[in-house]
Amino acid sequence: MHKDSRLDQRRRRFLSYAGSALVLSVTPLTGLAANRPSIIAVRIWPAEDYTRVTLEHDSPLKFNHFTVENPDRLVVDIEGVEFNSVLESLASKVADSDPYIKLLRAGRFKPGVVRLVIELKTRVKPQVFSLAPVAEYGHRLVLDVYPENPADPLMALLEGRQEAVEPLKLDQELANNRQATQDKASPRERGGKPAVNRLVTIMLDPGHGGEDPGAVGRRGTYEKNVTLAIARRLKARIDAEPNMRAVLTRDGDFFVPLHVRVQKARRIQSDLFLSIHADAWIKPDARGSSVFVLSEKGASSTQARLLAQKENSADLIGGVNLAKTKDVFLARTLLDLSQTATINDSLKLGKYLLGELGSINHLHKAHVEQAGFAVLKAPDIPSALIETAFISNPEEELRLKDEAYQEQMADALMRGIRQYFIKHPPGPKSGSGRAS
Repeated sequence: MHKDSRLDQRRRRFLSYAGSALVLSVTPLTGLAANRPSIIAVRIWPAEDYTRVTLEHDSPLKFNHFTVENPDRLVVDIEGVEFNSVLESLASKVADSDPYIKLLRAGRFKPGVVRLVIELKTRVKPQVFSLAPVAEYGHRLVLDVYPENPADPLMALLEGRQEAVEPLKLDQELANNRQATQDKASPRERGGKPAVNRLVTIMLDPGHGGEDPGAVGRRGTYEKNVTLAIARRLKARIDAEPNMRAVLTRDGDFFVPLHVRVQKARRIQSDLFLSIHADAWIKPDARGSSVFVLSEKGASSTQARLLAQKENSADLIGGVNLAKTKDVFLARTLLDLSQTATINDSLKLGKYLLGELGSINHLHKAHVEQAGFAVLKAPDIPSALIETAFISNPEEELRLKDEAYQEQMADALMRGIRQYFIKHPPGPKSGSGRAS
């Protein structure tokens, strides 16, 4: 018995050691698994300009990508992640109407590597890059699928407005209709119509979009949705004018980098640039509409400076591939001799816009403010940033969501644009000088 007892003790001791060794050998592996990045969300933003696929993850990861032809595919290998339900749901997130992506699938390629395959509808020039955590987002892996041959915005403008090819034919029609229009107009609108002999082009810029929601109201209203709704209504009014045409920097829920918004305006040789926003403040009682233009010498107020800082951070939130960003003309903007004249024209434009906004809403400031807004830095296009109302104010948030108020806002901005061109008729186009 004694001998058997000692044998049992040895067996228990051995099992104890074996168990300890097992724990020691498993624990590091468990720790490694816990430290692996995990994909926590996937978002897809299809648009005519490009489609963006965003994979949000909880820690940095390694990846590489390549393209394959016949059929065209974009392949992305992600190292050190586990295939989970988020990745499994990828295929269901692609819309049939997506202009560039036919199918998106993911699977285990080899141990520790997940492979994403994007089947494409056309040849593309992809950009794949990572973003560090910012605002409410964690780490992000971004797949931007750009068309190999993007549409020419100027050609699209001309094709969409046939009379733009021969604008002088509009002169007699304008002369014949101007008096009749004046007679029918309301007293506020009887200031006349702009007397021009060419098509006037206005770039409307709905702020934010896609990954960048902008400010969010207490009732969950997104600034990016409000700005697009107002911009579309204003575009319809501008397009209804016989000698005007509006173009949107975005006509959907996708992100446009700030410098690209300015480039779009310059490519179509825009006569005006209006960036539409909905303000937010830390206190919910802040209210009213505002108009801002560019400043070369610093902000006109602390609020203007803080607002410019917030708006200029949109690229960080929306996500820009810094390695591909070419900001040549923005870098030299403040040295451009035309900038001072453009700012003076912008101040005049802002004054007319502010006067009309005061007819439908309280004005947060009774004068046009100035700050260093990156989106207003086209050196040769009068530009203004309009804060339609405070989305952080519960009462104004309701108004911003209301279609009737959106119509009023579009009408007011249209009147301001008319007043500007009546007093400051546009001169001849400068040829290709604005193209970039």
